[in-house]
Amino acid sequence: MDTNVQKYLAFVKTVEHGSFTKAAEVLHYSQSGVSRMINDLERDWGMALLERGRSGVRLTSDGAVLLPYAEGVCAAHGRLQAQIDELNGLQAGLIRIGTFSSVATHWLPNIIKEFQKDYPAIDYELVLGDYAEIERWIADGRVDCGFLRLPTRPEFDIVPLARDELLVVLPEDHPLASCERFPVQALGDDPFMLLAKDGNADVANALQRLGVAVDVRFTTWDDYAIMSMVESGLGIGLLPQLILQRAPYRIKALPLEVPVHREICLATRDEAHAPRAVKRFLAYLDCRMPARADVLTR
Repeated sequence: MDTNVQKYLAFVKTVEHGSFTKAAEVLHYSQSGVSRMINDLERDWGMALLERGRSGVRLTSDGAVLLPYAEGVCAAHGRLQAQIDELNGLQAGLIRIGTFSSVATHWLPNIIKEFQKDYPAIDYELVLGDYAEIERWIADGRVDCGFLRLPTRPEFDIVPLARDELLVVLPEDHPLASCERFPVQALGDDPFMLLAKDGNADVANALQRLGVAVDVRFTTWDDYAIMSMVESGLGIGLLPQLILQRAPYRIKALPLEVPVHREICLATRDEAHAPRAVKRFLAYLDCRMPARADVLTR
C-alpha cells in the first residue's frame, strides 16, 4: 500500500475507534506507528487533525473537514486494489504456512497438489514448528496461516478441520496387541514414551482426562523417535492417528476403549484482510476437508 494511503487509513481508523491503540490493533501496526503516521499527516498538512486526551482522541474542526476526503481516498484505493487483483486473476502469489510434522507429511502434499490445478502460479513457504511457535508466527505475521490444535488464541480466525484420534502404539508382540481396543488402565502397566514439548501436551492432557497415571521413561517431541522406541520393546506410547499413516515401523496401533482426540484447525490472524491467495486457500480447505477426515461441526 502506498505510504500516504497508509497514513490516511491510520487517520480514518483512529477516528473510527477513538484511540491510537484500538486503531493499531485493527491495522496490525504498533500504537507508536499509528501515532507517528498521524503526526506526519499533521506536519505535512500544517494543521492539527486530532485532539489527544486521557479518554482518547477526537477530531479538531480542521480534521472534521478533511476526514471525508481521507475516507474517500481509502475507499478508492480498496476498489483499485480489488480491480487489480481481479485482472491478475491470481496469476501469482505466495502462501506462507505454519505447520507441524504430521500435517506437513500427510495432508499438505495432496492439498497443495489439488490446489495447484486451479492456481498453478501460487508459491508456498512451509515453516515447521510446534503449536506455540506456529501461534507466535501467525500473531507476528511470519506466516499467513497455520495448522493448530484447538483451543488456540481467541483473536484468531479459524477453519475447524478434523478430529485426529490418539492411538496407543505398542510392540507387535505385546500381550494386548490382539485387542480390539486398548484398556485405559493398562496404560500404566508398561514404561511409557511421552510425546510432549513445552505447552504442546496433547498426550499429557489426554492422560489427565482419562485419569490414568503412567510410568514415563522417555519424553520427546519427535513422533518417529517414539515409534522407534516402541518397536525396540522399550515401552508403549500414545500418538495421533495422522502421524501413524504409512508408519515405517513394526508396531501395532490400537484405539483406546475411551476415545480421545486432538482437534485440528487452520488459523489466521485476520481472514478478512488476508492476501487473496490465502483467502482462496482457506476456502478450498473449508470445502475439501470433509472428504478427508472426521470433520468438526462448524
